[in-house]
Amino acid sequence: MMHARPQSPLVILLMGVSGSGKSTIGAALSQRLGWPFQDADGFHPPANIAKMKSGIPLNDDDRWPWLAAIAYWIDARCAAGKPGIVSCSALKRAYRSRIVGGREDVRLAYLKGDMGLIAQRLQARRDHFMPASLLESQFAALEEPGADERPLVVSIALSPQRVADTIIERLRLVPQRA
Repeated sequence: MMHARPQSPLVILLMGVSGSGKSTIGAALSQRLGWPFQDADGFHPPANIAKMKSGIPLNDDDRWPWLAAIAYWIDARCAAGKPGIVSCSALKRAYRSRIVGGREDVRLAYLKGDMGLIAQRLQARRDHFMPASLLESQFAALEEPGADERPLVVSIALSPQRVADTIIERLRLVPQRA
């Protein structure tokens, strides 16, 4: 028996390189929709954070437990029928397969920008463990999502408010009622 896909997703995964605005957009969507937001940075074990603070890019062995923790959060939200928003760089298709995979009630929103704009944003950031020096490695690792991943691609050249508006409009999202 075929099940109809939900009109709008239960969980939104915001993806993009560091500095693309995932945390800012996640917070804006959370406020507008009344959905909980989890920043993927909060799922990193301390060893990963220490490595990035030292300017050392993570390898896949570092990432798998982190991605498993994000997938667990997504699965818990979906199993409970509760919406949520999570950010994750999700640079490679293999990473997105692990955290989105065949989950029909999860939609990928790719926050896309060019290296120049993102470098400016990273230079202006304070108190973040991801140094601007790792931006090139982020773009080198980036495998942009294919059409089969059903991504919503949004330009980060827009204001954060407009990016959030675009995601809400294009995914036909409705704020939660109390």
